[in-house]
Amino acid sequence: MFYWLTGLSDGGDFFNLFRYITFRAGGAFLTALVFGFIFGKPLINVLRRRQGKGQPIRDDGPEGHFVKAGTPTMGGLLIVGALLTSTLLWARLDNPYVWMVLFVTMSFGAIGFADDYAKVSKQNTAGVPGKLRLLLGFLISGIAAFWATQYHPDALQYQIALPVFKDVLLNTGMFFVPFAIIVIVGSANAVNLTDGLDGLAIMPVMIASATLGVISYFVGNSVFAGYLDVHYVEGTGEILIFCAGLIGGGLGFLWYNAPPAAVFMGDTGSLALGGALGAIAVATKHEIVWAIVGGLFVVEALSVIIQVLYFKRTGKRVFLMAPIHHHYEKKGWAEPQIVIRFWIIALILAMIGLATLKVR
Repeated sequence: MFYWLTGLSDGGDFFNLFRYITFRAGGAFLTALVFGFIFGKPLINVLRRRQGKGQPIRDDGPEGHFVKAGTPTMGGLLIVGALLTSTLLWARLDNPYVWMVLFVTMSFGAIGFADDYAKVSKQNTAGVPGKLRLLLGFLISGIAAFWATQYHPDALQYQIALPVFKDVLLNTGMFFVPFAIIVIVGSANAVNLTDGLDGLAIMPVMIASATLGVISYFVGNSVFAGYLDVHYVEGTGEILIFCAGLIGGGLGFLWYNAPPAAVFMGDTGSLALGGALGAIAVATKHEIVWAIVGGLFVVEALSVIIQVLYFKRTGKRVFLMAPIHHHYEKKGWAEPQIVIRFWIIALILAMIGLATLKVR
């Protein structure tokens, strides 16, 4: 919205600053951060009053989690609210990629909100039926995938770009849409599975957002795209503003989610943020790189898949408990130890992902 102020500029005054994506990204970050600090405590108080007993705790979960009973959930509303506000204020509203990512974020956030509400109101861990969640996720992701392809350059439309091998494109035709659906839905659910300890999911999400934000900016800038030898996708630079808002909102949320958490993100936040990151990867043609940057989320999801499949086949378990962060809890690792080590892993994977931008 503030971009419209450039209409008041003569080319050399204050209003000219609003032309620059980097300036508006800084504004989005600060706006989201202040939003989190202002509305964080009031939101937590409302959630605590409305939810009573808070998020239900699994009976078969780690014993240390029972002390968290009564902690309110749906804290993702704070992140999504900060993210939505900052993006609408600072991004160009004529950019299709911004609207595509916002569509995925809000839609998956709505699914998560319904799931959290069902759990809290019924005081059980069932929530919205898994098949319905998955069906809605496929529908939303399908719309977003087709949306993105309509604005990708002709040379990249329905193509999968590979990291390192910069000249290689896999022409998948209409199969690109199912591929993109898997990326977005898988991303949303992987982040959702990671959100099991205080502060565990939000910091890797912010690290991934910063990484994808940088990639978006480079991919959307013809000069940088040429220098780094990546495929140029006009307009994706504006996604940096969305990512900056996510980081600011995430920091505001982490202030209250740091151990011992005063509020949980819930599916409201984890599905919304995971879906958003997947959508950014699709928009920027960096789906494979996203698998590297979001490798921590991939491992969390794979640990659940492996556990379920192996148990059905043999009646035995590979891990003491899945997702894998619970396995380490069962092994006796302290919660802060797991969280901080997973943060370090997320940062290392992000650096590896960025390194793929210039490999020759």
